[in-house]
Amino acid sequence: MNLSQKKFFVIAHRGASAYFPENTMSAFKAAVDMKADMIELDVLLSKDNIPVVFHDERLDYKTNGSGLVLDHTISEMKKLDAGSWFHPKFKNERIATLREILEYSKAKILVNIEIKPDAVTDNEESGVVELVLNLVNELEMEDEVLISSFDYKVLERVKKSRHPVKMAMLYEQKQSNGRAPVKLAKDYNIDAFNLNKKELTENWVKQLNDYKIPFLVYTVNDKNLMESIIESGAKGIFTDKPDVLIGVVEELFKKN
Repeated sequence: MNLSQKKFFVIAHRGASAYFPENTMSAFKAAVDMKADMIELDVLLSKDNIPVVFHDERLDYKTNGSGLVLDHTISEMKKLDAGSWFHPKFKNERIATLREILEYSKAKILVNIEIKPDAVTDNEESGVVELVLNLVNELEMEDEVLISSFDYKVLERVKKSRHPVKMAMLYEQKQSNGRAPVKLAKDYNIDAFNLNKKELTENWVKQLNDYKIPFLVYTVNDKNLMESIIESGAKGIFTDKPDVLIGVVEELFKKN
């Protein structure tokens, strides 16, 4: 993935999640149909060590199941309804594995894989980072994937693995220990800096732009805020409404 290949990236946050149940195949297919540049998804591990695309640590809210994701096998989770919580018409949606989403996305759309801290263990041999990297390598998608996490151990493991995959840091205050974005970018050798719209101060924008560190901002659904963030020099925005952001980008770049 070459983050300089485009002026700006429209990133579908958990797919087109304003219109479809988040992190499901239908949400990602909709993002492709809307012509987003990238999808963002969350990865946890099943009980049988399969990377699954799911955000919450527990199944309770976004499926008809209950309990922790890591306490269920993939076959058990595949029987759950992962769509009715959003709308009854999505009753047949199933939890997807990372493999399923990557196989669908290959050569169609870039993928930001966020590895959830809940999935990270001290076992590097069968840990989530290694499983994800091996899958990306197997599918020959190193140039189509961006790995991100709030857990800085993930970034260290990706770097240590020497897999040729791009990394983005999701800013986490405690682990940062007062280090500014530029220092963090150098310490972890990241390719992009992902941050909350509330963290986007003038000082940080100046630092990131001065040192040419690509920064991606989440999660923005308001048109006016989209426009101001684009004008600040952001390289991309995560949004639940990729169709809206595409309209803003087209209008703004037409003006310029």
